[in-house]
Amino acid sequence: MTKKTDAHQASFRDPSGYIFYDGKTLRRAIKPIYFPQYNKLKESGFFKNLISNGLLISHEETSVSSEEIIITPEEIPFITNPYEWSFEQYKHAALHTLKIQKYALSKGFILKDASAYNVTFHKGKPVFIDTLSFDFYEEGTPWRAYKQFITHFFGPLVLSKYHGTEIFKMMQTHIDGIPVKLIASMLPTRSKLSSILYPNIHLLAKMESKHSEDYKAETKIATLSKKSQENILESLYDYIKGLTLKEASEWGDYYNKTNYDEAAFEAKKTLIKEWIKPLSPQKLIDVGGNDGTFARTVIDSVPHIIVTDIDSNAVDYNYKQLQKNKETNMLPFVCDVLQPAPGIGFNNTERNSLIERLADYAPDVTMALALIHHITLSGNVPFEKSASFFASFSKNLIIEFPTREDSWAQSLLVRKREFINHFDFYNETEFEKGYLKYFDLEKKEVVKGTKRLLYLLKNKNNEV
Repeated sequence: MTKKTDAHQASFRDPSGYIFYDGKTLRRAIKPIYFPQYNKLKESGFFKNLISNGLLISHEETSVSSEEIIITPEEIPFITNPYEWSFEQYKHAALHTLKIQKYALSKGFILKDASAYNVTFHKGKPVFIDTLSFDFYEEGTPWRAYKQFITHFFGPLVLSKYHGTEIFKMMQTHIDGIPVKLIASMLPTRSKLSSILYPNIHLLAKMESKHSEDYKAETKIATLSKKSQENILESLYDYIKGLTLKEASEWGDYYNKTNYDEAAFEAKKTLIKEWIKPLSPQKLIDVGGNDGTFARTVIDSVPHIIVTDIDSNAVDYNYKQLQKNKETNMLPFVCDVLQPAPGIGFNNTERNSLIERLADYAPDVTMALALIHHITLSGNVPFEKSASFFASFSKNLIIEFPTREDSWAQSLLVRKREFINHFDFYNETEFEKGYLKYFDLEKKEVVKGTKRLLYLLKNKNNEV
């Protein structure tokens, strides 16, 4: 089959194979060095069991030759990264990885790496996406990906317990995981008394420091029985499962603190439904969508929906709701519109920026409700600049504009104190002037019972 010879920018680290785009289809090439493992994993039913239990992304074998095997994985509409997950999502991704390692060990295999980037969220649940991350288990050897699991999963989760979920953003600057020494230094002294935290973090940091100058790799690799390894996995699993967060946020209970009554709330829902229906979107994103309340008004008619919010608690609540409701077409994740995730890794291309991923996702409808006053008044972003941001990935934009008379807009303006006059531009006329440089006005209505306007805008650039 014809294919591009260039591997995907995120796929240069694994000698076993690489992923590439064949037109718009993502495929994975497997090199001969990995043929023995791949064939055994396939023939033993290992892949089949993991896939049927929703643990590993499914794939089809596309072509086989003596030089390479090509497989085509199931398409995932949008990839999220660890620094965009809420606490429960991060927890579930960690437990998912341990489940796979426990199962692999029972079948004579291991996970050879435990990178958090090998997991993403699809159909409402975590799924493992690196088909080539498995190897044969050798009797008596410890789990070679153990330290990676600590730096990618266990450490960040434990730190979030003490410092909150902002810790996850450290994964942006530590693509290879947060160093064990750093994790240990950020934990309270009393954590050394924990029978789980001491061996898995503090002792590990001490051992790492002791052997840091072993340039010739002369330190003997310790032996570890399969039973001992299973016990370690079990203890990590139980500890992570019991982890809880102590932080709360002003947005976690957002819709109980809105500045308009239930009738206005329902009027806004109805308007959104009516405007979206004739557009028949296949993909929709609600930016700043809190717990997904408004996106759920169209969940039965839109095949794939993304809901982002700056507040990790709101995203957590949304994630719990979709699991409870068994909703498979909604993907929540954490996003600060004023600071979208950048491209990271080698050459800044290993993990795509949020802007690049949104452009590739190409939603048919973008919603930005109760957001523009925060972008403009809290973030000091001019209307034209925020319009340019939305225009970079939005075909149709439903955006809510709280006028100066809106109580929340007034609250944000008052906080400007002596600089309030610098924000005289915050008005309906200037908003339209900025946004209509990039969009055509399709519809405009007052949300009944509020001081807010709802706009339906269409991108002037048809190629988006």
